[in-house]
Amino acid sequence: MHQEEGYVRDFLLIALFTGMRRSEIARLRWEFIDLEGRVLTVPTTKNGDPLELPLSDFLFELLLARRDDDPEGEWVFPGRGETGHMVETKKFYARVTKTSGIKFTLHDLRRTFVTIAESLDIPHYALKRLLNHRADSDVTGGYIVIDVERLRAPVERVAQRILELTNVRFSTARTA
Repeated sequence: MHQEEGYVRDFLLIALFTGMRRSEIARLRWEFIDLEGRVLTVPTTKNGDPLELPLSDFLFELLLARRDDDPEGEWVFPGRGETGHMVETKKFYARVTKTSGIKFTLHDLRRTFVTIAESLDIPHYALKRLLNHRADSDVTGGYIVIDVERLRAPVERVAQRILELTNVRFSTARTA
């Protein structure tokens, strides 16, 4: 596979399997990913609250393969520009759209993630936490503490359902 195709594929798969926002994925640093604990942390998000997500088995393997490709890199998705990380994604969306014939946005992948999660009867407050939506505007939500370990089983269920629905065997295996 062409290196850029793998880069684009991995970016889109992380979006689909986490529901994360484009800017959160683009700014992912390796220091924010605990491969041993299988946890991804985004310290700065749109709403200002940090996001801590467990990694599904699928994403763990994908990230291990990416790390093997650039063991000393700072960014999960490095870029050539001033920031050092990927910034613009419109060009590769256009290429994927042209190849697949399906027009989409990254936000569509976020909606797909949460729709699948909800279809699996993942509790409402867990859904809000997975998307990093605040629960404090809801009195009940303010009492519920949902830590990363509480989200591990729901994240794995969503990942397994995505894999079932796609009926595709994604290969994230590392090559020697």
